[in-house]
Amino acid sequence: MDSQKPVHTIVLDTGSIIRNNPTVSTLLAQSEQIVTVPAIITEIRDAATRTRVETQLMPFLTIRSPTPASIKFVTDFARRTGDLDVLSKPDIQIVALAYELECERNGGDWRLRRAPGQKGMNGKPPVKEEVKSEEKDEAKQEEATEIKQEETTEAVPEQTTTDASVQQISEDLAQTKIEAVKNTAPKEPVPAQDSQTVETPQEEADDSGEDSDGGWITPSNLKKHQEKDSAGSTESIQNVQSVLQVATLTTDFAMQNVLLQINLNLLSPTMQRVKHLKTYILRCHACFCTTKEMSKQFCPRCGSPTLTRVACSTTSNGEFKLHLKKNMQWNTRGDRFSIPKPVHGSANGRVQGGGKGHWGNDLILAEDQKEYTRHNEAEKRRKERDLMDEDYLPSILTGDRNSRAGGRMKVGGGRNVNSRKR
Repeated sequence: MDSQKPVHTIVLDTGSIIRNNPTVSTLLAQSEQIVTVPAIITEIRDAATRTRVETQLMPFLTIRSPTPASIKFVTDFARRTGDLDVLSKPDIQIVALAYELECERNGGDWRLRRAPGQKGMNGKPPVKEEVKSEEKDEAKQEEATEIKQEETTEAVPEQTTTDASVQQISEDLAQTKIEAVKNTAPKEPVPAQDSQTVETPQEEADDSGEDSDGGWITPSNLKKHQEKDSAGSTESIQNVQSVLQVATLTTDFAMQNVLLQINLNLLSPTMQRVKHLKTYILRCHACFCTTKEMSKQFCPRCGSPTLTRVACSTTSNGEFKLHLKKNMQWNTRGDRFSIPKPVHGSANGRVQGGGKGHWGNDLILAEDQKEYTRHNEAEKRRKERDLMDEDYLPSILTGDRNSRAGGRMKVGGGRNVNSRKR
């Protein structure tokens, strides 16, 4: 007996396992098999998460490693899309495992793409011999039914003519009875009609009130409204396909981009199929180079601090597009005056370099400056501050307001270089 579950095999990534979204019961209700790679389990270091995974998920989880051929295909494909530098080894193994299972379940890679930007798929679905024999049997049955219909068509015209004549006579008799009843029946009073016309607007008003009540967002229907908002980029599994053979559940944007361009099935944490993907990348305003490393502050090609965040999307056909602003203008504030020349200071700190107010001292203008490399190394070694620590004071009290979000260092002179000095 065929299964009624919408997905046969789900390939899990680390994010969904650590966050427990979706839950194990949801995964079991929506799929027949749950698969992942061994490297994903080793990435879980939290004791509570590891205990939960070992007790709840591991009895239903199948651990499998992809073949070297699948890993090589995904690596070459990700290199062409530009996502290889962002993907880790476990990420590549997850995509390779999904590719390998898809080929096994569908009898080949006929519904996938071998290169990014490929217009059509690799081929047509394979035709089995059993299907051909069934088609021949159906053709024979259709021929037999056509012969039986031709034999019975000779007696049909006489029956239809007699039935038509009887039906015409019955209609004439019914029409005469209706006219006689109308002539003898008394007319209905007018107020009854008015009461009926008055009641209908009241019912419509009640209906409109119910609709207006359903429009409010409350804590009980918050998740439903969130699912409606995300319906533009996701579609329910039942609407797209009766049963998905293999689907990958991940929240990593680089993995999602590679999966969609290969045409592998992708699921969101709400167990809906993702068809369109919208992410952000960095694009250099000077040389138009793009990079997917969102932590970079300097262009990897020209070395200028001219990286801007640009929205990009990947469609179900594997098309990658950049969405640029129509009248985008680069902000030139702070470029009116030249940077002051470096001046050495004194050992006691009385003499400092830079211009007025020493604003040009210790400027970061390139990625290979020693100040910038030292800052990055210190950020790697720095541990997160504990808010409950007795020695910790917020920046509003200490005056340390230069620390940026995510440990990003201030590059250049800033926006207030040419502002009025008091």
